[in-house]
Amino acid sequence: MPDSQPVSPPPEHGRLLPKPDSQRYLDTQQLQNLEEAFRQWAQSPDRPDFIQSRSRILLIFLLIRYTGGRLNEILSLDPVRDLDLGKALVHFHKKRDGKDMISREVQIPESIAAEVRTILSDTLTGQAENSLFQIDPAHVRRKFYERATSIGIPQGLGAPESIRKSRAVELMRSNMPLPVVQKILGHSTPNLAASYVEFSDTEIRQVARYFADRENLRKTSARNSFLGKITAIRKGDIQTIVEISSLGGATITAIITSDSLTRIGLKPGMLITAEVKAPWVQLSSGETAPSCSAENVFQGTVYRITRGRTTAEVIVQLVDGTELCSIITEKSLRRLDIREQSTLWAFFDAFAVILHVD
Repeated sequence: MPDSQPVSPPPEHGRLLPKPDSQRYLDTQQLQNLEEAFRQWAQSPDRPDFIQSRSRILLIFLLIRYTGGRLNEILSLDPVRDLDLGKALVHFHKKRDGKDMISREVQIPESIAAEVRTILSDTLTGQAENSLFQIDPAHVRRKFYERATSIGIPQGLGAPESIRKSRAVELMRSNMPLPVVQKILGHSTPNLAASYVEFSDTEIRQVARYFADRENLRKTSARNSFLGKITAIRKGDIQTIVEISSLGGATITAIITSDSLTRIGLKPGMLITAEVKAPWVQLSSGETAPSCSAENVFQGTVYRITRGRTTAEVIVQLVDGTELCSIITEKSLRRLDIREQSTLWAFFDAFAVILHVD
């Protein structure tokens, strides 16, 4: 018998906890391992009907994995109407005033869109399009549990809700602004008035596409990046001060040459990426902000410390969820008595900020 059983999916609820811990979500490596386990499982049977059936489960996993969608949302998708694979977009719908309306669009990596297109091409052979996702949710859950336990992941962490939550944490750990993560998952966004800047839905989609493109490449030398909008430009004879407000509400100050200002074509209101190399991020302990000339000073909590023979990598999580990576000497780590979960200050000079227009 094939693996799937067509039925109408019942409603289901999922939510993102604001402060997930390491016991309640998978890290990126675990997600990648689980993804590969699904692919191998889907292609392992000898019978074509089993391969088709398992490919449908793989498809559901990939859509949850890369959209953060709820299981009931995925099972309600119409492959023709809701999967715009040419643009690598997934459309989710909801009822409003009795009408079916798009509630949100989620950008996925182009490589995943291509894989979904291949699965659809192979799976829809001899099958009605509107029945593709008509699978018993309990059956889907069992297959998720099985794949998780097959690679040593606890069954509960293989649940669709856990995959959705893990995706949210993964995006935040990649420094995607919290409002964009909430938009992707279908949560209401927080008040952005603190940044004195309004970000339109179009601009939020641009930020989401930037991260999808970066994830598609799966490599970048940028350890610290802020995406935001230029709020002020103060031009001088030789150098220019540029102020950026991130979607998380932080203000980043950069100093560039006035020639670069003209060459790049920077203007107030433009979306921009501000990057800072890890060795340029300095740390300071204490309850009060350090007395220094650095224009960019942020308070955060030490999330992780990776020790080397002479240097250490310290990951500091800011209030809005953004993570800053700093490289300091082991001697400084001991002198400042930096430990995980301790509160400290991360700061960097405006001259250390590199601006990119994508």
